[in-house]
Amino acid sequence: MSAERRARAREALALDDAALLERCERSFFVASGPGGQHRNKTASGVRLTHPPTELSVSATERRSQSQNQSVALSRLREGLQALTVVPKKRKPTRPTKGSERRRLEDKKRHAQKKAQRRGDW
Repeated sequence: MSAERRARAREALALDDAALLERCERSFFVASGPGGQHRNKTASGVRLTHPPTELSVSATERRSQSQNQSVALSRLREGLQALTVVPKKRKPTRPTKGSERRRLEDKKRHAQKKAQRRGDW
């Protein structure tokens, strides 16, 4: 992920809900599923797209468009928060000589035990 996208996510998180909604593209769609005729006939599903970060979320759980919009907004904030996290740099590590020696000794001991069971000796 680019540092520029991370910075845009931080800027968006600093905004209040109304300002964040203004910067998002909203689309409404017919959400299928349980909820009866009201849900199946009205465009109660909400999709929010935040163009600067290219993050898109949708909510279809409720029968109400406004309730779905608030759920989608909270999901958008969660997604933006996830974008701001900087992953720790991974350092390549190697096992110590002592641990490598102990592991090989254990493997040898285990192999001898199994060989005795087979009677290969």
